[in-house]
Amino acid sequence: MKLDHLVYFTQNDVQSIVNEQRAKGNPAVVGGKHEDWGTENALLYADNVYIEWLTVEDEDKARIAAEEQPLIAQYFHDRPYGDGWATVCFSVEDMEQWKDELDNKGFTTTKILKASRKTENGELLRWKMLFIEQSVSNELPYPFFIEWEEPEAKRQARLAKTGARTTFHQQQKISECIFHVEDPLRESGEWAILLSQKVGDVHDIQIGGVVLRFIEKNGTAQRLAEIHYTSND
Repeated sequence: MKLDHLVYFTQNDVQSIVNEQRAKGNPAVVGGKHEDWGTENALLYADNVYIEWLTVEDEDKARIAAEEQPLIAQYFHDRPYGDGWATVCFSVEDMEQWKDELDNKGFTTTKILKASRKTENGELLRWKMLFIEQSVSNELPYPFFIEWEEPEAKRQARLAKTGARTTFHQQQKISECIFHVEDPLRESGEWAILLSQKVGDVHDIQIGGVVLRFIEKNGTAQRLAEIHYTSND
């Protein structure tokens, strides 16, 4: 298992996101459309993790999709608060086995969802997704999980060929994710059980070189709040 990507909800169109990020020196790209969900995304890769800006492109289709796709349901819940970080996603190699592991730990999982995205050049990418059953609210959402249909080596080669992941992107890593929560002890403990990890001295979990840190902050929705980079130089 590894941290795959970080989700940022936005109401802006994806090309505006790409233009804004490139003006800041961040070579983001348009990801494409999730045609079954009515959403689309922009992407920015680092060496180890990528950022996904997710927005609704077809409101009616997205509302229907939200009935069984928890991430889109969270999008609509969070939208009145404005753009902001949403949650994190981990990749796994065998989704069926991972679902069994989570169920055996006492978590209630959704069914395994099949998903796809059509890129700008018309290529169709496919993957599986799994969520923990959880009512959408201001509570911290559990991470969700993805299994790519495409082998990792082929996926990396495709990203390099399209220019989405270049030597520039490989020069920096996402090193830390900060979550604002009401009870850091409880949240870090639950996530440690979920991810089969140990909790550090300051309510943190380290997985694959990335630190997940839970910091107490009351009065706001409990969400991913900050990310930090380190250079590979």
